[in-house]
Amino acid sequence: MTTTQGTQQDATAERLWTYDTVRVGQAGAETQVTLTGEDIAEYAACAQNPDARYSMPGAGGDAPRMMAMPTMALTYAPLLRDEIAEANGFVAQERSVTARRQTPFAKCEIRWYRPVYAGETLTASRRVYEKYERRGSKFVTFRVSAFDEAGAVVASYDYTCIFEYSAGQRAVPDASDQVTVAQDTDAVPDPAQFLTWEQAGTGTALPRTLAVGETTENILRKNAHRLAGRPSESNIHTDEEFARQNIFGGAVNAGPATLSYVDRFLGLNFPPEALYNGGSLLMRAITPFRAGDVVTFSGEITGAGGNLYGQRKAQVRIRGVNQRDELVSLSDATVTFA
Repeated sequence: MTTTQGTQQDATAERLWTYDTVRVGQAGAETQVTLTGEDIAEYAACAQNPDARYSMPGAGGDAPRMMAMPTMALTYAPLLRDEIAEANGFVAQERSVTARRQTPFAKCEIRWYRPVYAGETLTASRRVYEKYERRGSKFVTFRVSAFDEAGAVVASYDYTCIFEYSAGQRAVPDASDQVTVAQDTDAVPDPAQFLTWEQAGTGTALPRTLAVGETTENILRKNAHRLAGRPSESNIHTDEEFARQNIFGGAVNAGPATLSYVDRFLGLNFPPEALYNGGSLLMRAITPFRAGDVVTFSGEITGAGGNLYGQRKAQVRIRGVNQRDELVSLSDATVTFA
């Protein structure tokens, strides 16, 4: 293969941010976002969440200040790993012109300390937290923290990417023989159906399930909703040709999108304060969530008890299973009861 002089120069100039050049402690620039009601409503729309608490109020009346969905932390305090690479003198593999490849989502754990509302200005910091190898694949975890105007942490999360993967490429499933699953497009919270502390025994199933369908249009809408950092027009979520060259063999939705669906599911079974008052959520991606898929989320209590601060807490296991009966995501949440 003949290489042009320009390509040779590009290859020489690029310092790719590979697993071997990643260092714990490498950080990116801080970002600052002033959250608006429109931002909150658009995030909820991307999460396919019709809950009125996250919708713009009508004209007139004394509507309460809008509260953000808990997982919106990943939008007002985004990861921006390509900008971390640049801040340390490297080119992210997703931005490479010579050896472009994806470093896809593996898992994310979010911790919350209080609700976040429209009108707040939030500052976010981001850095490499750890790197490790497991079963032949290489992972990098980033820690992102969001602070309010007083400097207090409102949320933080650890986001893990696969920098090098040992497994072969996944096959794109044949859509011709899939089972049809009805989506719960209009499911909204009903406080009368929320699980109570008295009901939170180990093995108790959560009262409600949620079936969420994914579309290409919604994937594009979610990709376009950015409050900080440069847009990414071409990735494994929006560029089918590029996606076919990567581990999933085709376009898939983003890990944070699936997290927002888990958030919506939890909101059918608990009030948002259950997460916001010292709760947490860890989601692991198992099987790609592709356009055309419908994933049904269900959960059960795996443990319950108090803590040193007198709070009553329960652990919840959430499974997301698609119409092919494949496990798409496995999540563990800690919720707090009033």
